[in-house]
Amino acid sequence: MKNRFIAFLFVFGWFLSGNIQAQKTTDSLQKQAYLPDCIQYALGHQPVVRQSIIDQEVAERTIQSSLAAWYPQIAAGYNLQHYLKLPVTLIPNANGERVPTTLGAQNTSTVSLSVSQSIFSRDLLLASQTADAYRLQAAQTTINNKIDIVINVSKAFYDLILTQRQVDILSEDITRLQRSLQDATNQYQGGIVDKTDPQRAKIALNNSLAQRKQYRDLIGAKYQTLKQLMGYPPNSQLSVTYDTLQLANEVVLDTMQLANPQSRIEFQLLQTQGRLLNANVRYNRWAYLPTVAAFGNYNLLYQNNAFGQLYTQTFPNSLIGLSVALPIFQGGRRIQQLKIAELQVQRLDWDLAALTSAVDAEYAQALSAYKGNLANYLALRENQLLAEDVYRIINLQYRSGIKTYLDVTIAEADLRTARLNVFNALYQVLISKLDVQRALGLIRF
Repeated sequence: MKNRFIAFLFVFGWFLSGNIQAQKTTDSLQKQAYLPDCIQYALGHQPVVRQSIIDQEVAERTIQSSLAAWYPQIAAGYNLQHYLKLPVTLIPNANGERVPTTLGAQNTSTVSLSVSQSIFSRDLLLASQTADAYRLQAAQTTINNKIDIVINVSKAFYDLILTQRQVDILSEDITRLQRSLQDATNQYQGGIVDKTDPQRAKIALNNSLAQRKQYRDLIGAKYQTLKQLMGYPPNSQLSVTYDTLQLANEVVLDTMQLANPQSRIEFQLLQTQGRLLNANVRYNRWAYLPTVAAFGNYNLLYQNNAFGQLYTQTFPNSLIGLSVALPIFQGGRRIQQLKIAELQVQRLDWDLAALTSAVDAEYAQALSAYKGNLANYLALRENQLLAEDVYRIINLQYRSGIKTYLDVTIAEADLRTARLNVFNALYQVLISKLDVQRALGLIRF
């Protein structure tokens, strides 16, 4: 029995620690994060997304609250009153003469129960017909915010890894320059070259060190920007990583696609808004219809001049009825409200037309930027291969005494610039690809 109890405690403790650990991992990323990891975290923690999900819940509660009026409405009431002076009315006597007469009891109390049921109401009809549209609108708003999060987090991620890659390239360049400085110093001390060679090497090294320091300082700020866009705790550790080959493979995009405004979430939101506005037009047309409801009341009336004996005798009464309210004349207000609703629908049609034109222009601009950036990236990648080959040859010629150190310095600078330019061009291609995907409405949830 004791062993079973110990085993139970062990299993319970393991389960509890597992839950605690799982709870901790939801607040931060415990490993090096790739872009999909950052996006997934942002979709679960970014305040804008969380607020949108809450807004969906609020919309659902609001819909249920509006539809609740279709159910029977039951209410109870209680009333207790004491007349300081009973009311007097004029009642004709046997001779036909009106004489003042006191009516009622000194103390009265009423307990009531009422039930009402809506049979026809334009407000309830509108709530029933627009419930699905309101749900859809809240869901589409959440999707729109998620798309923004994906775009913004992706751009911040690419910006961060670009800076990290620039630091890595400069670190490799610094290692090469330190070796060149040592070689130039040794040759100068051996009387092979003059002192300008080690001086040039030192200048190039100092420039690269300063540039690397600048980029390293930017990394911290860009990490904070990424954390903010992800909804990540600002004081928690975040480390991102990437695959250069995978990034290079992601530059490909089908440029033969045509822009379809209906695939954009903004267009879909306007369509949903159009459904609501058309429902509002119908609602204003229903202003000429009556409101019909059934009701029933049951009352217990207590009356007595002596307060202590008030509840000794009851006088119950009950009734059922049907109420019909029909607006006849409201000074033209219903006509004006109907015109306003129809004008709002017309205005929305122009919003759809404007968005269609804007999507076409956005896609044309994004596609043009993507094609230009892709061509630039491919050209710079070829330049990098050429610069690497040029540096290798000139460095060998310098060591053989054919080329001067100035030629080596120029080749090193060209190589460093080519490598930095390639990754910067890759960043521009990936960013412009995101813009094209957004213009086409390819980012969906």
